[in-house]
Amino acid sequence: MTAPTTLSVDIDRTAPGRIAAVCTVAQLFPVEASGLMSGIDKRPVDQPIRLLTHGVLGDVQGDREHHGGLFKAVYAFSREVREAHAAARELDLPDGSFGENLVTLGHDTDETVIGERWRIGSAQIEATTPRNPCGTFAAWIGDRRWGRHFTAAGRAGAYFRIVDEGEVSAGDEIEVLHRPEHGVSIGDAFRGLTAEQAHALLDWAQETETVLYDSLVASARTVLSRAGEQNDFPERLASTGRGLGLGMGL
Repeated sequence: MTAPTTLSVDIDRTAPGRIAAVCTVAQLFPVEASGLMSGIDKRPVDQPIRLLTHGVLGDVQGDREHHGGLFKAVYAFSREVREAHAAARELDLPDGSFGENLVTLGHDTDETVIGERWRIGSAQIEATTPRNPCGTFAAWIGDRRWGRHFTAAGRAGAYFRIVDEGEVSAGDEIEVLHRPEHGVSIGDAFRGLTAEQAHALLDWAQETETVLYDSLVASARTVLSRAGEQNDFPERLASTGRGLGLGMGL
């Protein structure tokens, strides 16, 4: 069983979901523990942002070993969920505070199914993997236990890959073009897959020849192994989305 979500969130779904804000790097944030300069300090901009195959035009990742790449080209987070975090921890967390490029309204990013495709503005994007909290995130928020709080809330926000490059602006409607039938959501993956969900996800990837983010594959295989089940998932369908061959199983 997956852990229950402990963060109470009220999302009004009476109108179509939309992009409430688009955010880009305002200035680099020095991470003392790693010595890196992070691009986590993102703030809303008035003009459209361009989504390119390798990420948002002008975006920055200080730790390229764990951030960026084709599967983490753009990060979306629900405004309602972030505001619930702010209320629960008594923090000031305006749009962009979680390092998100896209702020959604009326759409829960954690309910997005892995492989789900959106049309936003002139771009098309596909949900790939949840965001896992890191030390940089905790340093940015100013709470060394932030990763624990974020994980306990059970809501991670969604990373996307770029299917069609294009521009997106605040106010653009989220048009869901395709939602895979396996039903495994970003939130499911973040909170912990069941064996049934792991099977469904890996079977779908093999049937559709879809390359999955490698840590997602590893998590699914671990769940199946602990359940005493074997799954011979092909290595060519697991990738970081970085490195030689663009990291797409090549």
